[in-house]
Amino acid sequence: MNAVGTITWLTFHEARRRRMALAAMIIGALFVALFGIGVWLIAREMERNAPLAIQRQAQSFLLIAGLYVVHFLTVMLAIFASVDTVAGEISTHTIQALVTRPIRRWQVLLGKWLGFALMLTVYLGLLSLGVVAAMWLIVGYWPPNVAVGLPLLALEALTLLSLSLLGGTRLSTLTNGVALFMLYGLAFIGSWVEQIGALLQSSDAVRIGIITSLFLPVEALWRRVAYLLQPPLANNLPGPFSTASVPSEAMVIYAVVYSAIALLLAMRSFGQRDL
Repeated sequence: MNAVGTITWLTFHEARRRRMALAAMIIGALFVALFGIGVWLIAREMERNAPLAIQRQAQSFLLIAGLYVVHFLTVMLAIFASVDTVAGEISTHTIQALVTRPIRRWQVLLGKWLGFALMLTVYLGLLSLGVVAAMWLIVGYWPPNVAVGLPLLALEALTLLSLSLLGGTRLSTLTNGVALFMLYGLAFIGSWVEQIGALLQSSDAVRIGIITSLFLPVEALWRRVAYLLQPPLANNLPGPFSTASVPSEAMVIYAVVYSAIALLLAMRSFGQRDL
């Protein structure tokens, strides 16, 4: 496994050196700073005019809104950082410098996956904990189920990463990127169809949303995160982050299996690819 560890380390440092990763870190840091300033200004105003119960509901809403931005930034980074790593190296033939050595192809792909997974996990951890810590330090609010909810955000990124590497073994960079964005858009729309259908008590709409989530369970995972990190009252009130139809633990298990199968298929596809 020394070869896998070497590829992992090289991939992590390559991703770290890219301007894309640096830009994502700068934007993320700016967002956390602006989020903290916004929370402080809103909290100062609400302390004068709103009862404590209303303040807590507003704080919960602000926290979930902040984490939604973190979720979106991580999704974008997972796609943009990894979409070219296999397809681009195949098209430029730089991948041959690795596969001609005594390293199995599956070790190369697994090392790349681990390197990007490490980068995405660090990025997500810094941003999400920054948002949660800012809320706690400024207003003293700590959301429920943090230890359960935040790892699900990481699972979102890993699911997209596995799918991106799978697409990169057979598709060009542009085609792979377009396919990933279209799948994400489909999952996004399906999630809203499910939530609106649940509010309107339309079982057909809920069923369509669940089926759509099976193609890419990223938005379903986000909905479960939003449910876990909000108090029960916030989930019962209508709003953009309330969850009328809560994805079950079975969807989490499905996402884990989905990601693992996509990674295994990527390693197999890359091993059979004519370079």
